Amino acid sequence: MANSKFEYVRNFEQTDSLLPNTWIVVRVDGRAFTKMCAKYGFEKPNDRRALDLMNAAAKAVVTDLPEAMIAYGVSDEYSFVFHKSCNLFERRASKLVSTIVSTFTANYVYSWPICFPGTPLSFPLPTFDGRAVCYPSLQNLRDYLSWRQVDCHINNLYNTTFWSLIQLGGLDNKEAERILAGTLAAEKNEILFSKFHINYNNEPEIFKKGSVIFRDYELVDPDSHAVALEMDDLAEPLQQSKTQVEKDKKKRAKARVVVEHIDLIKDEFWDKRPWILSNKPGKVPKEP
Repeated sequence: MANSKFEYVRNFEQTDSLLPNTWIVVRVDGRAFTKMCAKYGFEKPNDRRALDLMNAAAKAVVTDLPEAMIAYGVSDEYSFVFHKSCNLFERRASKLVSTIVSTFTANYVYSWPICFPGTPLSFPLPTFDGRAVCYPSLQNLRDYLSWRQVDCHINNLYNTTFWSLIQLGGLDNKEAERILAGTLAAEKNEILFSKFHINYNNEPEIFKKGSVIFRDYELVDPDSHAVALEMDDLAEPLQQSKTQVEKDKKKRAKARVVVEHIDLIKDEFWDKRPWILSNKPGKVPKEP
């Protein structure tokens, strides 16, 4: 950039680098999505088309950014996780958030006709906001993801019961809210089963657990390791040369990105996929 007398204005730019050696989570949320759901007649309590659309947009983000370790989504939100050693955009919050939100929004609009054929978008168009949060420990990160997945289950059980009372039971919104006020999970399950013969356990996993996006490598048997590593040890940044970092980035870029509906709270998910927390590419699965 050529020097000029106007260049001094750059001094007004604020540095917004996120804390080093911390896990970064960028969460994307829909703006005014209640109105949009009503405008396009989204099905209640869940619209599979809308969830597939969110997953398509999130998968595009993870594919476009090899540095993204894992993403978790439910309803109109998605969380993208970056390893504590990640230095993408020099960890500048504004660059990370704006890149992820814009990439997500662009792919959401692009994929709309695929998920909602015959229903063209009109103004106001779907928009999303975003925020970046740093978590100092692996336990904090896993607790965050567990929180979002537990929230998914609690909200879905309530909404499934609420809309069953309305759509199948003929109640209005206020009556359904009154019946569900203060009820526990077991009581909601009982209402679903006794009144509508709905076994909540048989509901689609995507509704109960949300969606997890990650790069697919060959699963690991934790018991086969000669030395069992603690999760925090596994998650420590590797001391690598710039050349090795670039090689790993290229490997991640070539890996297949998958969308699963699986339990993130238990250790099993993480134990079988150590490459997610280690940020080290795994072994490519063999062709079937």
